[in-house]
Amino acid sequence: MLEVRGVTKIYGGLRAVDGASLDVAEGSIAALIGPNGAGKTTLFAAMTGFALPDQGSVRFRGEDITGLAPHVVCGRGMVRTFQVTQPFARLSVRENIMVGAYLHTAGRAEAAASADAIARRVGMAELLERTASGLTVAARKRLELARALATRPKLLLLDEVMAGLNPSEVDALLPVIRGIRDSGVTVFLIEHVMQVVMSLAERVHVLSYGRIIAQGTPREVAGDPGVVEAYLGRGAAQRMQDMRHA
Repeated sequence: MLEVRGVTKIYGGLRAVDGASLDVAEGSIAALIGPNGAGKTTLFAAMTGFALPDQGSVRFRGEDITGLAPHVVCGRGMVRTFQVTQPFARLSVRENIMVGAYLHTAGRAEAAASADAIARRVGMAELLERTASGLTVAARKRLELARALATRPKLLLLDEVMAGLNPSEVDALLPVIRGIRDSGVTVFLIEHVMQVVMSLAERVHVLSYGRIIAQGTPREVAGDPGVVEAYLGRGAAQRMQDMRHA
């Protein structure tokens, strides 16, 4: 469904993303992980039109979408959320979700009906009349999900949707994301919470200093010496192996 080939993004003298290549299969949940500053959000931006790649290509459902504007990419069916949520603070939850629904309908009644249905999917039905400015962090995360779903995506990119949530809030959101995939929407997420990655992802891509250093199942990636060193420092993999055999 998604094919990223040799994508590079340079800011001044910094290669924020350096020749990254990966695939995301239709109907799957995939994860992009890596240390802070690895280039994960920049790669998402390059894939969705928020940053123009200096090199490489992005293909979505067989079409080259490299460099297309974000609203065009959204119209094609690939939508992203943001780590820092920015809802329309003075609008209600329903009205915020309706903004996304207007991508496919000009009718207010139809957009409102779509918003209500999506709110039920993400567990916000009781908050539809609440003003966005009064929402908790967990509710704002769900609203970010709902606004993206209102655009009817085929591929949903989630940028640290669990950031700032406590363990019980994380546990409550896991089945929501599985439900999104089960409804036919492919999910590709950036995540630091390893519990989420191990629980949700079928395939994991690891980014370090802008480069993909490992790809595989969560178990395969967790045991990769290069991944261990990317997170814990040079020599960490050998030290861990020595400890196991001590």
